[in-house]
Amino acid sequence: MTVPDLAGSHIRLRVMREDDAAALVRAASDGELWNLAVTVVPSDKTVAAYMKPALDGFRADTVIPYVIENIGIGEVIGSTRFWKLDRVNRTVEIGHTWIAASYQRTVVNTEMKLLMLTYAFETLNCVRVQFQTDELNAKSRAAIARLGAKEEGILRNERIMPDGRIRNTVMFSILDSEWPDVKSKLAARLAG
Repeated sequence: MTVPDLAGSHIRLRVMREDDAAALVRAASDGELWNLAVTVVPSDKTVAAYMKPALDGFRADTVIPYVIENIGIGEVIGSTRFWKLDRVNRTVEIGHTWIAASYQRTVVNTEMKLLMLTYAFETLNCVRVQFQTDELNAKSRAAIARLGAKEEGILRNERIMPDGRIRNTVMFSILDSEWPDVKSKLAARLAG
């Protein structure tokens, strides 16, 4: 499957490759993000296991994994992916997103989500894009809500985290009918 890079003014989303492991670990070391209990971020010990389902899913046409590159310096600063890609029902989930600590609360997340949502709704022709996050991850919940996604509820005991904690997951979505308003607000935030 051929998937284009998604590029904005500040970042480029490039499809993940086998040789991105070291760059992902370098980006995650900015803040030692692998120590976060509310998400899974690769370390040098876990990067192969982190990348395998992303790359296998890409080959199966159910995942589009990206590395996030800072255009100005040409370095990887994080990762995200489309997953649970369902072309029949025209739905997808954006997830597995993390950004190096020094780029959090900058234009990076807004531009990345604008690029991804535009691709999902206007190229993949999705009718629904969903997001999920750990109930305890207040930063992620706030960031998803700022996008304009609607909180739909909590899936109780949805998964077991690497440290053994049983996680409750908060579900959010944006529908195709909501996309024009969400798009204009994201574009205005980027322009401001």
